[in-house]
Parts: sequence; structure tokens; C-alpha cells
Amino acid sequence: MTFKTNLYLSAMAGAMIIGAAATAQTAPAPAAGATPMAGAPMAAAPAAGANPTVGGAVMDATKPIAVNASAAPNLSTLVTAVKAAGLATTLSGPGPFTVFAPTNDAFTRLAPGTVDTLMKPENKATLAKVLTYHVVPGTLTLADLQAKVTAGGGKASLVTVEGDPLVVETVGSAVQLTDVNGNKSYIETADVKQSNGVVHVVNGVVLPKLN
Repeated sequence: MTFKTNLYLSAMAGAMIIGAAATAQTAPAPAAGATPMAGAPMAAAPAAGANPTVGGAVMDATKPIAVNASAAPNLSTLVTAVKAAGLATTLSGPGPFTVFAPTNDAFTRLAPGTVDTLMKPENKATLAKVLTYHVVPGTLTLADLQAKVTAGGGKASLVTVEGDPLVVETVGSAVQLTDVNGNKSYIETADVKQSNGVVHVVNGVVLPKLN
């Protein structure tokens, strides 16, 4: 396996070539006071006891992340990837975890062929590395993230399960994530409570260093 500037499947050698900085296309930035995708004001964190729906599906706060994600139609690519990486059992465990969950649309912004390549059994370790970069130990609500940004003078660095940092900051009313390669993603739906943590649905895939 070698790492270059773009991720593609070599027709001759069948080798996976990953360019961490160029693999993900930065998710669209939000307009002032709007979420990046919907163009509507970002919803405040839900009231105590309430849980937002994801892709129109009800999220049960008494169930773990892996179960709720499987019920959300707009997270089907993520669920397939989690199973391929062997992480479903982990995300059903006690945690707690904070998961930044990319939507199906988020995965389409990766270079053509990237998802299919990562899903191959021989690339399981790389897929797990990408997915665990979206997970932070502990439970961090939207308010917790905003508090960290304020305490950090406008930015906060989160230590992911994968090991590389993920930078969080606010852009208007939106919360922006920036990976170690400069790719950006934005929270679409915050504070989806789980029995083993919290999920924030995001509109882009973030990538760790893959070399």
C-alpha cells in the first residue's frame, strides 16, 4: 500500500493509493447563521429529554450508537463501513463515545472509488483508522464543544480515538470541524443522545494522516 496525492484503485497492481490531503473534498461552508446543507438556522440543542430524529428516523436514547445509526436511512454508508471495519461491537459497548457521523452525502464527496476501495477486506485497517478519527472518548454535547471553543480562544483541539487531533471552532451559528489535512466538515444535527454517548451528524468525512 502506498500513499500519494489522490486515492484511487490501480487497475494494474490493485494497490490502494491514498492522498490524505486530497482524498476528501471539503464540505460546503454554511451561510451566515445557517447550517451548511439546509440553509436554515442551525437548531439549538434539543430540550432535556428530547432527541432529534436523524434522516426522519426516531433515535432511542436508551439504545447504543450502532443500533440507532442502523435505523437512520441517511447513515447507511457509515453503518456499512462500521461493519466492514469490525467496529459495530465497539460502538455497541459501554463507551461513552462522541461520534461525528458523516451522512451518505458526505461520503459522496470523497474521490470516486474511495468508499469501494476502503470497504475491501484488505483495507480494513485503513477503514478503521478513518472511522475512529470520527470518534472522541467521552460525551461532548454541543454546549460542551462550544465551551471548549470559547475556552480555547476560538478553537479547541479534540483527541480522537484514532490518535490524530480534530479541531473544532464556530462559524456563525455552525460548528466546524477541521482535520489534520485541512478538510472541513460541519455539524448538521447535534446532540443525538445514545445510551453510550452522543452523536453529532456531520456533512463531511474528516481524514487522519494516512501515510
